[in-house]
Amino acid sequence: MEMLEVKNLGISFGGLRAVNGFNVTIEKGQLYGLIGPNGAGKTTVFNLLTGVYRPDTGSIVLDGQDITGKKTIEISKAGIARTFQNIRLFSKMSVLDNVKVGLHNHHVYSALAGILHTPAYRREEKIMNEKAMELLKVFELDDSADTMASNLPYGKQRKLEIARALATDPKLLLLDEPAAGMNPKETQELMDMIRFVRDHFDMTILLIEHDMKLVSGICEELCVLNFGEVLAQGKTSEVLHNPQVITAYLGE
Repeated sequence: MEMLEVKNLGISFGGLRAVNGFNVTIEKGQLYGLIGPNGAGKTTVFNLLTGVYRPDTGSIVLDGQDITGKKTIEISKAGIARTFQNIRLFSKMSVLDNVKVGLHNHHVYSALAGILHTPAYRREEKIMNEKAMELLKVFELDDSADTMASNLPYGKQRKLEIARALATDPKLLLLDEPAAGMNPKETQELMDMIRFVRDHFDMTILLIEHDMKLVSGICEELCVLNFGEVLAQGKTSEVLHNPQVITAYLGE
């Protein structure tokens, strides 16, 4: 079953065609990689998928729903969540509260209820606290629930960002260079965690990554971008041995 189907996606900035004729189909539960040289258009594709940019051409269909050109909040509620290359946590908030921000997609109360601490507010807060703690336990962050997010070690901050994304209850999780800044041990732990997220949450994952060990170790299929266009697509081992990919991406 197709979770994401993108056809002929494109966008220009002035005279520059940043993404042109991008096509990809990702099956439900798949772990898919998007790779390419710096400036190839990978993050632009993520920004198109999440509504940061509106495409000039093409369509984006998520789990049968056309989300082309929708606003970021609408796309989030439709079921796409993302993380960023540079971790974007609410650094002055606790670990628990960072996850609760993600839960607000599905738990709503009025501003007045929040100010007056009405029974409805307290009921929603209790449910959110319980759900947030469940997520933190999955990522072994429950002991740090009251810690300020900025005080977490780098690897745990990355875990928290993924936990917060999962709190929005997505169908598709976009990971933008999750291994950036990690040492080999942390990268291996991250690989295990991404596999766990896919299996435990029945999640479909699309990731951008430059670390070829991570890409070859967990991605089932790859799409290679070069100058905003698809250079190669298919099974990971086949794509990584494609002479055009080796020339364009690996510089050999």
